[in-house]
Amino acid sequence: MKRIIVGALSALALTATAAVAEYPEKEIQGIIQWGAGGSTDTVMRSVTPHAEAALGGTVVMQNMTGAVGAIALNHVAGSAADGYTLLMGAENPLLYKIMGLGDKDYNEFTPISILARGTPVLVANPDAPFNDYAEMMAYIKENPGSVKFGSTGPGGLPSVVTAMITSVEGGLDVTAVPYDGDGPALTGLQGGAIDVMPAVLGAAIEGIRAGNMKVLAIMDVSANEQLPDAPYVTQFNDAYSTYLPWGPFFGVFVPNGTPDDVVAKLSAAYATGAQHPDFVKLMNDRGFTLMAISGDEADAFLSKWQQGTAWLLQDAGLTKASPEEFGIARPGE
Repeated sequence: MKRIIVGALSALALTATAAVAEYPEKEIQGIIQWGAGGSTDTVMRSVTPHAEAALGGTVVMQNMTGAVGAIALNHVAGSAADGYTLLMGAENPLLYKIMGLGDKDYNEFTPISILARGTPVLVANPDAPFNDYAEMMAYIKENPGSVKFGSTGPGGLPSVVTAMITSVEGGLDVTAVPYDGDGPALTGLQGGAIDVMPAVLGAAIEGIRAGNMKVLAIMDVSANEQLPDAPYVTQFNDAYSTYLPWGPFFGVFVPNGTPDDVVAKLSAAYATGAQHPDFVKLMNDRGFTLMAISGDEADAFLSKWQQGTAWLLQDAGLTKASPEEFGIARPGE
């Protein structure tokens, strides 16, 4: 009898192993959090064909928009944790709770790959009376309220970067000028309507290269390959290391509970896909920093990103609820 039982258990183990080894046995659904043609859509449709080749399967991508991405997130969170439904998203869910946009975030998910992040840059009109971050801060202190900073509303990149400067420097006496997006704000900057704009490098890099705006600082902890001669902000104040590296990012996720072997296979496939020359070129051309991280490294990045951003927005008075309500620790605590 023992021999029969052992034999049966061995057969079950072999069957289970074979089932995992055969993943994927059917089409995988890739739910893109934003609409067609946007940055997230472009990134996912660029990397996924290369990940498919490594995976030996098919990922059918579908754009699912609405509620600032929450409809897609909730859809995937409620799907089976079997590796056949992926969430292809950006950074926004990490702010849903504090901004009153939803009760779920990436804590409900396992990161398959944080593919890339945008790098913030502080740019100025070419005629602005300062040429780098230190000169800008000195000018602002000598001329309070005179410098016009572009803004795109609470929770956007400009608001976070402005809050970061305020936190690190202990104040920032500038005049905020609201715009409906980075594009109009950067147009206004080049036309002289504003003096300074915090923007993602990908949106500003062509204007920088054309000489229509100048870089005051890359908001990062090291030089950027796209603009190697541009100063980075920790050269001026190392206190920014508390929050940086930071920036909008793109990632692929599965619901928690997805089998470890499936997670590992998907992570390996997207890591391979992210190294394809076509994808690397797209990231470089758009000023994104390639990451392709998973596992503990991805978890640490997401945690630092959420903590820093949530508390910057809280201290700036831009949140609907305190991070404390959701167990989001203040950086350094």
